[in-house]
Amino acid sequence: MIRAWEHFKTITGHKRLVRAGCFKVGLYRQGIMHDWSKYTPTEFLVGCRYYQGNMSPNNAERTARGYSSAWLHHKGRNRHHMEYWIDYAASGSGGHGGMEGMKMPLKYVVEMFIDRVSASKNYQKERYTDSSALAYYEKGKGHYMMHEDTEAMLVLLLTMLARRGEEETFRFIKEKVLKGKLPYKSRELKRRTRAL
Repeated sequence: MIRAWEHFKTITGHKRLVRAGCFKVGLYRQGIMHDWSKYTPTEFLVGCRYYQGNMSPNNAERTARGYSSAWLHHKGRNRHHMEYWIDYAASGSGGHGGMEGMKMPLKYVVEMFIDRVSASKNYQKERYTDSSALAYYEKGKGHYMMHEDTEAMLVLLLTMLARRGEEETFRFIKEKVLKGKLPYKSRELKRRTRAL
């Protein structure tokens, strides 16, 4: 019962952080609806069983079972995860190429960014810095299957957070990114990242 309560507090604390971040940039519906599937039995019961406190229970389930049933359920229902946007490429034999990341709508890229920042805050607690989410991204980037424009936008936001801080980054998202005042093209986004 204690693990269930601790898991509930962890996911609810994470939801609060994401909601606050989404509200700062004007994504009110996403802030409210973020990660509701974590409260379904498919995800919640697994989360209680594999609760760690310092990392996602999905990692512990994956280690124990070879896969994470909770993650497979979660990624298919939450559009802010890059894995939701993996599909077959339109080109290739018979009209289908290999699997690849599709270009995510900007509002979900922003939610993904806020989700990563919030997860870093939630798990790292007093060790969190504005560079934490970028460092976590860098550790796994060779394994991501993301559209190049989506990845370039995420890297720009994570780098801006690390170098300029949360206030400036969230203002940039609200005033530039979500208002379409920034080309959503990898070449331009990479140029802006280098200039930070």
